Amino acid sequence: MNKYRTQLIFKFLIFVLLFSSWTLESAQPQETRTREQIIAKFSGRVPREWGEVVQGVKTKLNTDQKVFALTFDACGGPQGSDYDGKLIQYLENAKIPATLFLSGRWMNANPELLRALSRNPLFEIENHGLNHKPCSATGRSTYGIRGTKNVGEVFDEMQLNALRIQSITGRTPKYYRPGTAYSDEVCVEIAHALGYEVVNFSVRGDAGATYSKKQVKEALFNSAPASIILMHMNQPESQTTEGVIEAIPELRKRGFGFVKVSDFGLK
Repeated sequence: MNKYRTQLIFKFLIFVLLFSSWTLESAQPQETRTREQIIAKFSGRVPREWGEVVQGVKTKLNTDQKVFALTFDACGGPQGSDYDGKLIQYLENAKIPATLFLSGRWMNANPELLRALSRNPLFEIENHGLNHKPCSATGRSTYGIRGTKNVGEVFDEMQLNALRIQSITGRTPKYYRPGTAYSDEVCVEIAHALGYEVVNFSVRGDAGATYSKKQVKEALFNSAPASIILMHMNQPESQTTEGVIEAIPELRKRGFGFVKVSDFGLK
Protein backbone atom coordinates (compact mmCIF):
# COMPACT_ATOMS: atom_id res chain seq x y z
CA MET A 1 0.00 0.00 0.00
CA ASN A 2 2.79 2.39 0.91
CA LYS A 3 4.61 1.48 -2.30
CA TYR A 4 1.45 2.18 -4.31
CA ARG A 5 0.97 5.55 -2.59
CA THR A 6 4.61 6.42 -3.20
CA GLN A 7 4.21 5.68 -6.90
CA LEU A 8 1.09 7.82 -7.07
CA ILE A 9 2.83 10.71 -5.34
CA PHE A 10 5.84 10.36 -7.64
CA LYS A 11 3.62 10.39 -10.73
CA PHE A 12 1.74 13.39 -9.40
CA LEU A 13 4.97 15.31 -8.82
CA ILE A 14 6.15 14.50 -12.33
CA PHE A 15 2.84 15.78 -13.69
CA VAL A 16 3.14 19.00 -11.68
CA LEU A 17 6.69 19.60 -12.92
CA LEU A 18 5.72 18.96 -16.53
CA PHE A 19 2.63 21.16 -16.26
CA SER A 20 4.62 23.95 -14.62
CA SER A 21 7.26 23.76 -17.34
CA TRP A 22 4.60 23.93 -20.05
CA THR A 23 2.83 26.84 -18.32
CA LEU A 24 6.03 28.84 -17.96
CA GLU A 25 6.96 28.19 -21.58
CA SER A 26 3.54 29.16 -22.90
CA ALA A 27 3.47 32.26 -20.70
CA GLN A 28 6.73 33.64 -22.03
CA PRO A 29 6.12 37.21 -23.19
CA GLN A 30 6.11 37.86 -26.91
CA GLU A 31 8.99 40.28 -26.40
CA THR A 32 11.28 37.23 -26.48
CA ARG A 33 10.81 36.94 -30.26
CA THR A 34 14.08 37.44 -32.04
CA ARG A 35 14.87 39.53 -35.07
CA GLU A 36 15.27 36.38 -37.13
CA GLN A 37 11.87 35.04 -36.04
CA ILE A 38 10.15 38.31 -36.88
CA ILE A 39 11.81 38.43 -40.30
CA ALA A 40 10.86 34.81 -41.00
CA LYS A 41 7.22 35.41 -40.05
CA PHE A 42 6.55 38.77 -41.68
CA SER A 43 8.89 39.11 -44.67
CA GLY A 44 7.06 38.93 -47.97
CA ARG A 45 3.84 40.33 -46.56
CA VAL A 46 2.40 43.04 -48.80
CA PRO A 47 0.72 45.84 -46.78
CA ARG A 48 -2.67 47.08 -47.92
CA GLU A 49 -2.95 50.12 -45.66
CA TRP A 50 -0.79 53.17 -45.06
CA GLY A 51 -1.55 56.09 -42.78
CA GLU A 52 -2.06 57.35 -39.24
CA VAL A 53 -5.00 55.07 -38.54
CA VAL A 54 -4.63 51.59 -39.99
CA GLN A 55 -5.98 48.31 -38.68
CA GLY A 56 -4.88 47.71 -35.09
CA VAL A 57 -3.84 51.29 -34.24
CA LYS A 58 -5.40 52.65 -31.05
CA THR A 59 -6.57 56.25 -30.92
CA LYS A 60 -8.82 56.64 -27.85
CA LEU A 61 -9.08 55.67 -24.22
CA ASN A 62 -11.62 52.94 -23.54
CA THR A 63 -13.60 54.80 -20.88
CA ASP A 64 -16.72 56.88 -20.43
CA GLN A 65 -14.98 59.13 -17.94
CA LYS A 66 -14.42 62.81 -18.68
CA VAL A 67 -10.66 62.55 -19.12
CA PHE A 68 -7.93 63.30 -21.65
CA ALA A 69 -4.58 61.60 -22.18
CA LEU A 70 -2.02 64.26 -23.05
CA THR A 71 0.82 62.75 -25.08
CA PHE A 72 3.98 64.61 -26.06
CA ASP A 73 6.38 63.46 -28.77
CA ALA A 74 10.11 64.16 -28.81
CA CYS A 75 11.17 63.44 -32.38
CA GLY A 76 14.88 64.21 -32.32
CA GLY A 77 17.27 64.99 -35.12
CA PRO A 78 18.87 68.29 -36.18
CA GLN A 79 15.59 70.22 -35.94
CA GLY A 80 13.98 68.31 -33.12
CA SER A 81 16.28 67.49 -30.22
CA ASP A 82 15.47 70.51 -28.07
CA TYR A 83 13.54 70.33 -24.80
CA ASP A 84 10.55 72.40 -23.77
CA GLY A 85 11.45 72.79 -20.12
CA LYS A 86 8.71 75.35 -19.51
CA LEU A 87 6.07 72.88 -20.66
CA ILE A 88 7.34 70.04 -18.47
CA GLN A 89 7.73 72.36 -15.49
CA TYR A 90 4.13 73.50 -15.89
CA LEU A 91 2.88 69.91 -16.03
CA GLU A 92 4.83 69.13 -12.87
CA ASN A 93 3.57 72.19 -11.00
CA ALA A 94 -0.03 71.59 -12.08
CA LYS A 95 0.21 67.85 -11.32
CA ILE A 96 -0.79 66.92 -14.86
CA PRO A 97 0.19 63.36 -15.85
CA ALA A 98 1.33 62.77 -19.41
CA THR A 99 2.69 60.09 -21.70
CA LEU A 100 5.98 60.96 -23.41
CA PHE A 101 6.87 59.27 -26.70
CA LEU A 102 10.63 59.60 -27.17
CA SER A 103 12.74 58.71 -30.19
CA GLY A 104 16.23 57.28 -29.95
CA ARG A 105 17.58 60.41 -31.64
CA TRP A 106 16.12 62.63 -28.91
CA MET A 107 17.32 60.34 -26.14
CA ASN A 108 20.84 60.32 -27.54
CA ALA A 109 20.89 64.11 -27.32
CA ASN A 110 19.27 64.27 -23.87
CA PRO A 111 20.25 61.27 -21.72
CA GLU A 112 20.16 63.12 -18.40
CA LEU A 113 16.77 64.63 -19.17
CA LEU A 114 15.49 61.15 -19.98
CA ARG A 115 16.66 59.86 -16.61
CA ALA A 116 15.06 62.77 -14.80
CA LEU A 117 11.76 62.38 -16.64
CA SER A 118 11.69 58.64 -16.00
CA ARG A 119 11.99 59.23 -12.26
CA ASN A 120 8.94 61.49 -12.21
CA PRO A 121 5.78 59.46 -11.43
CA LEU A 122 3.66 61.94 -13.40
CA PHE A 123 5.19 60.72 -16.66
CA GLU A 124 5.45 57.43 -18.49
CA ILE A 125 8.16 57.01 -21.12
CA GLU A 126 7.10 55.31 -24.35
CA ASN A 127 8.61 54.36 -27.69
CA HIS A 128 8.73 56.75 -30.67
CA GLY A 129 11.18 54.71 -32.72
CA LEU A 130 14.94 54.48 -32.87
CA ASN A 131 15.35 56.94 -35.74
CA HIS A 132 11.86 58.47 -35.90
CA LYS A 133 11.06 56.76 -39.18
CA PRO A 134 7.61 56.12 -40.61
CA CYS A 135 6.95 52.44 -39.97
CA SER A 136 6.78 50.63 -43.31
CA ALA A 137 7.44 47.00 -44.16
CA THR A 138 8.36 48.05 -47.71
CA GLY A 139 10.14 51.42 -47.46
CA ARG A 140 7.25 53.82 -48.02
CA SER A 141 7.72 57.50 -47.24
CA THR A 142 5.65 60.36 -45.89
CA TYR A 143 6.34 64.07 -45.39
CA GLY A 144 9.50 63.47 -47.43
CA ILE A 145 10.86 61.06 -44.79
CA ARG A 146 11.85 57.59 -45.94
CA GLY A 147 10.29 54.85 -43.84
CA THR A 148 11.86 51.65 -42.62
CA LYS A 149 12.96 49.63 -45.66
CA ASN A 150 11.98 46.13 -44.60
CA VAL A 151 10.86 43.93 -41.72
CA GLY A 152 14.37 43.84 -40.24
CA GLU A 153 14.45 47.62 -40.04
CA VAL A 154 10.96 47.64 -38.54
CA PHE A 155 12.24 45.36 -35.78
CA ASP A 156 15.25 47.59 -35.17
CA GLU A 157 13.15 50.76 -35.12
CA MET A 158 10.83 49.34 -32.48
CA GLN A 159 12.89 46.96 -30.42
CA LEU A 160 16.26 48.67 -30.25
CA ASN A 161 14.60 51.85 -29.01
CA ALA A 162 12.56 49.88 -26.49
CA LEU A 163 15.71 48.23 -25.19
CA ARG A 164 17.39 51.62 -24.91
CA ILE A 165 14.47 52.98 -22.88
CA GLN A 166 14.57 49.91 -20.67
CA SER A 167 18.31 50.15 -20.09
CA ILE A 168 18.10 53.77 -18.97
CA THR A 169 14.78 53.85 -17.13
CA GLY A 170 14.54 50.27 -15.87
CA ARG A 171 11.08 49.99 -17.44
CA THR A 172 10.04 48.31 -20.69
CA PRO A 173 7.73 50.57 -22.73
CA LYS A 174 4.22 49.30 -23.44
CA TYR A 175 3.35 51.54 -26.37
CA TYR A 176 4.85 52.42 -29.72
CA ARG A 177 4.04 55.46 -31.83
CA PRO A 178 5.69 55.46 -35.26
CA GLY A 179 7.80 58.38 -36.36
CA THR A 180 5.43 60.81 -38.19
CA ALA A 181 2.59 58.58 -36.83
CA TYR A 182 2.49 56.72 -40.17
CA SER A 183 2.56 52.95 -40.44
CA ASP A 184 1.12 50.04 -42.36
CA GLU A 185 -0.88 47.20 -40.86
CA VAL A 186 2.04 44.74 -41.14
CA CYS A 187 4.09 46.98 -38.83
CA VAL A 188 1.20 47.01 -36.37
CA GLU A 189 1.17 43.21 -36.37
CA ILE A 190 4.93 43.19 -35.76
CA ALA A 191 4.46 45.55 -32.82
CA HIS A 192 1.84 43.22 -31.38
CA ALA A 193 4.15 40.24 -31.85
CA LEU A 194 6.77 42.10 -29.82
CA GLY A 195 4.26 42.89 -27.11
CA TYR A 196 3.50 46.56 -27.87
CA GLU A 197 0.32 48.47 -28.62
CA VAL A 198 0.51 51.02 -31.43
CA VAL A 199 -0.94 54.30 -30.10
CA ASN A 200 -1.60 57.34 -32.24
CA PHE A 201 -4.17 60.00 -31.43
CA SER A 202 -7.73 61.21 -31.75
CA VAL A 203 -6.84 64.91 -31.54
CA ARG A 204 -4.01 66.71 -33.35
CA GLY A 205 -3.15 69.10 -30.54
CA ASP A 206 -0.41 71.20 -32.13
CA ALA A 207 0.07 69.87 -35.70
CA GLY A 208 3.76 69.13 -35.32
CA ALA A 209 4.27 72.15 -33.04
CA THR A 210 3.10 74.50 -35.79
CA TYR A 211 -0.18 75.66 -34.22
CA SER A 212 -0.56 79.09 -32.71
CA LYS A 213 -1.49 79.41 -29.05
CA LYS A 214 -5.09 80.02 -30.08
CA GLN A 215 -5.17 76.92 -32.29
CA VAL A 216 -3.74 74.74 -29.50
CA LYS A 217 -6.42 76.00 -27.12
CA GLU A 218 -9.17 75.41 -29.67
CA ALA A 219 -7.94 71.88 -30.31
CA LEU A 220 -8.02 71.11 -26.59
CA PHE A 221 -11.37 72.81 -25.97
CA ASN A 222 -12.97 70.89 -28.85
CA SER A 223 -11.67 67.50 -27.74
CA ALA A 224 -14.18 64.82 -26.79
CA PRO A 225 -13.87 62.87 -23.52
CA ALA A 226 -11.45 59.92 -23.70
CA SER A 227 -9.35 61.61 -26.40
CA ILE A 228 -5.67 60.91 -26.83
CA ILE A 229 -4.14 64.27 -27.69
CA LEU A 230 -0.90 64.54 -29.64
CA MET A 231 1.50 67.43 -28.99
CA HIS A 232 5.26 67.96 -28.88
CA MET A 233 7.82 68.61 -26.15
CA ASN A 234 10.88 69.15 -28.34
CA GLN A 235 10.05 72.52 -29.89
CA PRO A 236 10.36 75.17 -27.13
CA GLU A 237 10.10 77.98 -29.67
CA SER A 238 6.57 76.87 -30.59
CA GLN A 239 3.36 78.13 -28.97
CA THR A 240 2.34 74.70 -27.70
CA THR A 241 3.25 75.48 -24.11
CA GLU A 242 1.34 78.75 -23.99
CA GLY A 243 -1.74 77.09 -25.42
CA VAL A 244 -1.54 74.27 -22.87
CA ILE A 245 -1.01 76.64 -19.95
CA GLU A 246 -4.06 78.69 -20.88
CA ALA A 247 -6.29 75.72 -21.72
CA ILE A 248 -5.79 73.41 -18.76
CA PRO A 249 -7.34 75.60 -16.01
CA GLU A 250 -10.43 76.10 -18.16
CA LEU A 251 -10.65 72.40 -18.94
CA ARG A 252 -10.48 71.62 -15.23
CA LYS A 253 -13.33 74.06 -14.62
CA ARG A 254 -15.32 72.13 -17.22
CA GLY A 255 -14.77 68.97 -15.22
CA PHE A 256 -12.04 67.29 -17.27
CA GLY A 257 -9.29 65.24 -15.72
CA PHE A 258 -5.94 64.15 -17.15
CA VAL A 259 -4.50 60.64 -17.22
CA LYS A 260 -1.69 58.58 -18.67
CA VAL A 261 -2.38 56.34 -21.65
CA SER A 262 -1.80 53.29 -19.43
CA ASP A 263 -4.52 54.31 -16.95
CA PHE A 264 -7.25 52.86 -19.18
CA GLY A 265 -7.67 50.33 -21.92
CA LEU A 266 -7.49 51.56 -25.51
CA LYS A 267 -9.71 51.47 -28.56
